[in-house]
Amino acid sequence: MSEVVRSEPLDRWPTILTWRAHDVSRMESVRVQLNGHRIKAYGRIVAAQTSTHPAFSASYDLVTDDSGTTKRLSLTVTMAERERQLNIARDSENMWVVQDKLNVATRAPHDGALDVDVVYSPFFNALPIRRTGIYQRADSIALPVVYVRLPDLTVETAHIEYASEASDPAAIKLHSPVADTTITVDDDGFILDYPGLAERI
Repeated sequence: MSEVVRSEPLDRWPTILTWRAHDVSRMESVRVQLNGHRIKAYGRIVAAQTSTHPAFSASYDLVTDDSGTTKRLSLTVTMAERERQLNIARDSENMWVVQDKLNVATRAPHDGALDVDVVYSPFFNALPIRRTGIYQRADSIALPVVYVRLPDLTVETAHIEYASEASDPAAIKLHSPVADTTITVDDDGFILDYPGLAERI
């Protein structure tokens, strides 16, 4: 694995962030626009076929509110035989409305989640990291997320734990449904290296 050096603060927004998977043929690239804690992002994950999933491309469009809490996520997954869409939105009562790949809408609290996480994506880990500010101080938090699995677009509630230390808050211990590792973030809270998943290039 190549060495990842912590980046300098990104001075100009919008910008493009790109990650390459460590051990498989997969990449993610996203155009990110910041305004305080508000994020607007449009990105794409492209993955070759592996033993666990077929080849697919997943494009997404994300908007948060002024606190960094997810307001809306639209996902389109394209595979050789079909294309499917998923829309997730948080309403005024902090309930999540999910319009699934079969065009069926459901409404659920997802344990009070404020963030969405998407499997295979380093980008989405930045949402709770930036919103809580854990990358700027020593802290430990556990929080629910609306968890989207690719490429099948299933949605569930998951719980993720983050912990940072005063000596280096940019090195954050992460425990999630798919990982137990230490990730590294830049000065803006975006992932530089996620062992076992991807590194920024």
